[in-house]
Amino acid sequence: MRCVTCGQEYAVTELRYACDCGGLLEIVRDPRELARLKTSTFDARRTSGDPWDQSGVWRFREAVMDVGTAAIVTHPEGGTRLYHRDALDAYAGVAGVRFKHEGENPTGSFKDRGMTVATTQAKRVGATAVACASTGNTSSSLAAYAAQAKLRAIVFLPEGKVTIGKMAQTLAYGALCLQVRGDFDAAMRLVSEAADKLGIYLLNSKNPWRIEGQKTIVWEMLQDLGWDAPDWISVPAGNLGNTSAFGKALKEAHEAGWIKTVPRLLCVQASGANPFFKSFAEQWKTRHKVAAETVASAIRIGDPVSYDKARTAIEYTQGIVTEVTDVELMMAKRAIDGAGIGCEPASACSLAGVRQQVATGAIKPGARVVCVLTGNVLKDPDVIVKGIDGLPPLPAPVVIDPTIEAVRKAVGG
Repeated sequence: MRCVTCGQEYAVTELRYACDCGGLLEIVRDPRELARLKTSTFDARRTSGDPWDQSGVWRFREAVMDVGTAAIVTHPEGGTRLYHRDALDAYAGVAGVRFKHEGENPTGSFKDRGMTVATTQAKRVGATAVACASTGNTSSSLAAYAAQAKLRAIVFLPEGKVTIGKMAQTLAYGALCLQVRGDFDAAMRLVSEAADKLGIYLLNSKNPWRIEGQKTIVWEMLQDLGWDAPDWISVPAGNLGNTSAFGKALKEAHEAGWIKTVPRLLCVQASGANPFFKSFAEQWKTRHKVAAETVASAIRIGDPVSYDKARTAIEYTQGIVTEVTDVELMMAKRAIDGAGIGCEPASACSLAGVRQQVATGAIKPGARVVCVLTGNVLKDPDVIVKGIDGLPPLPAPVVIDPTIEAVRKAVGG
């Protein structure tokens, strides 16, 4: 483990997730070891019956974590689909846009990819309790994996800011839920202090092992495409763990010779929670913090933990950071839902961002684009029927009498 700020190195078996200087840690490997790994090995594992081969994370285990398969905590996760719909081509303005749906993971979000690795690491270093701050998806995932690993789970949630579906998941898996009077960033500060002072192992994305799991979203996507890299990968951005992980995944894949070209990252924030966009727009002169407010609860974060790593990812891939309004992302969500795929609001930022960048000319109509959908459509059900300012709600259910005449009238003949 190496600090991205000062370069200090630590053994991977040490119980820590940050450097003594406060900088973020990253897992580093000898590029020659990665180069010895062949994509044919990963491809062959897709037909295996072993749970760690069926996992879209542990299929790539030599490049994720050097641990015996018996120690792995897996559901398994990953194995998510890559969708295409003609109607969404027209909406995006790009022919053949694909959607990697991470909402198909066991707890309904991409968080499971990072959590399987981080929980395995927690067991490896002897932790007895794990914790996170969350807007809902991380807490659901942590609670599920902690239950499987027989670890105590403690989650810090911003009071009144977590949807009932995500809260119910977390409670069902047996986690202790602490509702913090404040926003996500207040919860993040508190859980970090608790980890330092109470000996609880932190599983937020500042933990470098989370990033090792999340980078397999990209590797499995590349595998889905026959290792023929797309031109662009569009990803919603909140705490910036995925942006960081995607940059690392692409760098390692390119250096290992798994892909010939490096896709550009499109990192999309909601305009009400846009600190990374503000920094990008100023050419990184200031690290911004904002009081986050957006209908996309999964990315309602004003002080993203993984800022430094995410900036590296954008610079390495010559990427773009942009923002979309709540109306724009909800319109994109309705397009995705209407195509029969479905996603939570934050996920739809990926499509809304592509549509915007096609309109500006940054993404060409003939580009090969993959949008990452980060969460299941049922993660945030209230917003589906309530609507938001500037976008009316969907039609309400129609109550009818139990007669065929009532049916005929309701369906218009």
